[in-house]
Amino acid sequence: MRSERRGPRRPGIPRLPRCRRAPGRGSGEEGSAIAEFVMVGALVIAVAVALLQLALGLYARNVLIDAAGEGARRAALAGGTEEEATARVRALAGAALADDYVTDVRVRRVVRDGLPVVEVEASAPMPVLGLLGPGGSLRASGHALDESALARAGATP
Repeated sequence: MRSERRGPRRPGIPRLPRCRRAPGRGSGEEGSAIAEFVMVGALVIAVAVALLQLALGLYARNVLIDAAGEGARRAALAGGTEEEATARVRALAGAALADDYVTDVRVRRVVRDGLPVVEVEASAPMPVLGLLGPGGSLRASGHALDESALARAGATP
C-alpha cells in the first residue's frame, strides 16, 4: 500500500532515501516573517507620516492663499483700510489653522498695468508633524482691484 502512494516501482531505477531534517533544526527561515513585518511596517509608517506632512503643508498653504485674497478684497472695497485687511487675514488663518499662526501681513497699494491694485502678502511658519519635517516659512499673496482708488479717480471698473 505504501508503494502505491509513492507511485509504482520501476525496474532498474534505484529509489533514493528521503532526506529528513534533524530534530531541532529549522529551515533557516524561522523568524523571518517577524523581521519582514517590522521592516515593512516601519516603511509604511514612514510613508504615511510623509503623506500627512505633505497634506498639512498644502492645507496651510491653501488657507494662507485664501486669507490673503480675502484680505486684499477687504482693503480694496470702497472705504477699506489696511488695518481691516490685516485683521481679516489674521482672523481667517486663525480660524482655520491656529490663533496667531500668521507671523507677518503686508498690505500695499500699487499700480499694475495702469490699474490700482491692493496687494496683500501673508507669511507663516511651515507646519511640522513631530520633530522631523521641512523648516522655513510659507508666503502667500492676494491681489484685488482697488475700488476706492477708482472711485477717487472718477472711473468705473
